Amino acid sequence: MEESPLEHHEHAEHAEHAAHSGDPFIIRVSVTIAVLAVIAAGISSLENVEAGGALAKLSEANLSQNRATDTWSYYQAQRVKKTIYDALALQTPEKANDAEKQAKHYDDDSKNLETQARKLETEVDAAQEESRIHEHRHHRLTLAATFLHVGIAVSTIAIIAKGQRWPWYGALLLGLAGIVIAATAYALQ
Repeated sequence: MEESPLEHHEHAEHAEHAAHSGDPFIIRVSVTIAVLAVIAAGISSLENVEAGGALAKLSEANLSQNRATDTWSYYQAQRVKKTIYDALALQTPEKANDAEKQAKHYDDDSKNLETQARKLETEVDAAQEESRIHEHRHHRLTLAATFLHVGIAVSTIAIIAKGQRWPWYGALLLGLAGIVIAATAYALQ
């Protein structure tokens, strides 16, 4: 969710102006707006961190996948060379010893490459899973920030409606829901 860096400051300023009315209820609503704005700013920061984490892990997965693909290609080339030397050993008995040594070398090399490629594929899977976790957190935090922003907006209705209490109670519930949703971003995987 893109928002101005000054947006939360603006909410706090509006709350401060309303608090100058001297009405204790309006002061409580104003403080609620300020607190919800601060919490929303914190959650929005976490949301951005998680989005960055998801992209970083996805990039890491892509790089590992490219390395795995390259390693598998090199593995296949070594297997082809081994096959060529196996055929050479069969067709030219006078060169069989040298050809068998070369075939063994390429066989050993290809086994090492296979191990490396499988390890890289494991790294790809792990990075993709971490990216998914960051993305899940990001979505939860976006939802939480939305609840908080709606709570801030609903709080202002209590001020505009000259002390109506239901919008303030609704804003408190929305704020609490936003906080709970943000907490579940890290509790539930």
